[in-house]
Amino acid sequence: MDDPVISIRGLRKSYDEVEAVRGVDLDVRGGEVFAFLGPNGAGKTTTVEILEGYRKRDGGELSVLGEDPERAGRAWRERIGIVLQSGNLEPYLTVAESLALYAGYYRAPRPVEEVIEAIGLADKAGERAGRLSGGQRRRLDVGMALVGDPELLFLDEPTTGFDPEARRSAWEVIAGLRELGKTIFLTTHYMDEAQRLADRVAIIAGGEIVARGTPESLGDRESRPVRISYRENGREVALETTTPVRTLNELTGQALAEGRELEALEVSRPSLEDVYLELTESP
Repeated sequence: MDDPVISIRGLRKSYDEVEAVRGVDLDVRGGEVFAFLGPNGAGKTTTVEILEGYRKRDGGELSVLGEDPERAGRAWRERIGIVLQSGNLEPYLTVAESLALYAGYYRAPRPVEEVIEAIGLADKAGERAGRLSGGQRRRLDVGMALVGDPELLFLDEPTTGFDPEARRSAWEVIAGLRELGKTIFLTTHYMDEAQRLADRVAIIAGGEIVARGTPESLGDRESRPVRISYRENGREVALETTTPVRTLNELTGQALAEGRELEALEVSRPSLEDVYLELTESP
């Protein structure tokens, strides 16, 4: 098996008397979208800044693309791309000019035309950044990070404040980065975003990893009871069961025999958001 792109063992960081990160262990594989979830103050931002080489750790072992970010030089930094929560675009430069400017900072950048195509802004190449919509500006932010042809991208809350249409547009761009073979470390507050994009997820709370796995398996979602609900005589009836097929068969069989409907029948497992809230709620 190839070495992980990111490997963390026993990572620790304190601010005065507050231990923000408490012995975090984590691996991220090459070519995957890895979602890092956690409430404000959980240690998420501190961990990411240490991975990016912008903050020093107090303890633990750390490897990102085979190097320690604290000691890595320019060649290593050109192998990563970072999309911050709020971009800093020059409003009077066009999309093409903005990307060309950033491309000049790298020794072997991707062709600007390729990047524009990859982020879905081919029809906006000559448009000034200040005239783009929110979703289009976010695409350009991703393009800025992509133009250096990095192996690893850090996306920090990439769709915060977006309307539903702009969010889905951004998701298409992120999914396209996976197809380019990039490894993506994604932080987000949106559970549907993690569900849609991530191959694996880790949740941090109180400076510690409290769960990790695929979006489907996180928190043993697959083995938890299924909730069945329906309306009967104007009131909602809800029950939980570990044998949903049998229970549904009994309910529908009885309803058919009695000639009645099970209105608003719904079958659901705990959502990723349910598991997240359960794991991160304060004691």
